[in-house]
Amino acid sequence: MNTKNKILVAGSALLAFVLLTGFRGGGMHGWGPRDPERVKQMVTWKLDDRLEGLKASDAQKEAIHGLKDSLFEDGKRLFEEQKGAKAELLNQWESANPDSKAVHALVDARLDAFRAFAHKVADAALEAHRILTPEQRGQVTAQVRERMNGR
Repeated sequence: MNTKNKILVAGSALLAFVLLTGFRGGGMHGWGPRDPERVKQMVTWKLDDRLEGLKASDAQKEAIHGLKDSLFEDGKRLFEEQKGAKAELLNQWESANPDSKAVHALVDARLDAFRAFAHKVADAALEAHRILTPEQRGQVTAQVRERMNGR
């Protein structure tokens, strides 16, 4: 799996995992390149399973899927931008005199973009916390603790 797809899957799946504890990355290592819409469909199926397990209302499902869809689109944009950054880094590498300021500026810009995306994921998790009932959050907490202890 190429880096773009790994990060796209991870970014999209992170919300599902954080929110509903069900998306584990263990089986993803053997995947080849994936169509982003196919990945989105698989994440949606996994999220649907978790929401059903929580007995989420239709309104809760709609709100959480909205969070997932927004993050997914932001993640897709992030990785499309990454293609240009990779090309620029390769151009710098191939140059007889790479511009260190340009390389560092590009690295800083990409880190800032990834940091901003991570903050969006955190904000979405906080919004999901508000969407879920205390009982549902308790179920999620128990699932997370179970996974953390190696189940």
